[in-house]
Amino acid sequence: MRVRHRCLGDLERDLRSRGFALVAGADEAGRGSLFGPVYAAAVILDPDRPVGGLRDSKQLTPDERERLAAEIRTRAVAWAIAYVDAAVIDAINILQASRLAMRRAIEMLPRKPDYAILDAVSVELPIPQLPLKKADERCWAVAAASILAKVARDAAMREWDRVYPGYGLARHKGYPCPEHLSALARLGPTPEHRFSYRPVREACPPDVLRLLEQRRQLRRPWAAGGGS
Repeated sequence: MRVRHRCLGDLERDLRSRGFALVAGADEAGRGSLFGPVYAAAVILDPDRPVGGLRDSKQLTPDERERLAAEIRTRAVAWAIAYVDAAVIDAINILQASRLAMRRAIEMLPRKPDYAILDAVSVELPIPQLPLKKADERCWAVAAASILAKVARDAAMREWDRVYPGYGLARHKGYPCPEHLSALARLGPTPEHRFSYRPVREACPPDVLRLLEQRRQLRRPWAAGGGS
């Protein structure tokens, strides 16, 4: 049985009491998707302007995520969103790409944090860090980051759905559901699919896979993103 943690903000309060005034939370979205970038967000919450109802983005409805994302962007001390695209995911693997996206998001914060709490991983930054399992269920700042990352990635998938109609990206966000797997078998992968993932490779003829990989080598950015 999975243990559900309560998101109470105790970690942030304890760290602030120890002198860490700007505690950032960071999380990613899209790690298990077969398509497109992995997104990450970093958030420093303002204890004087709390956002009610923060919890893991997977426990929220789309409308709840959109509402909370707007509140986070308005009330947070700082926030930033970054992404790493499918070409880089294929080059360095999804774990390292997720770490890279989180590092970029933290680096892009307009206020420099003096501590970071991350969901289960650490990143190569010269600040104290706490890699915490299920951090998005236990830490308000990480929950806020998970919401921003999820909302940003879902919006991007709706845009990609217009570029690549027929795959259902706006509905399943690139995850390996029956609709997506059926579309891959019928249409083959797009250049934005993650070819290091087995269902994508299996849907692509070897000669086409070689051509796509050559094309991707010519357009391989390492990361990009945006924030306030």
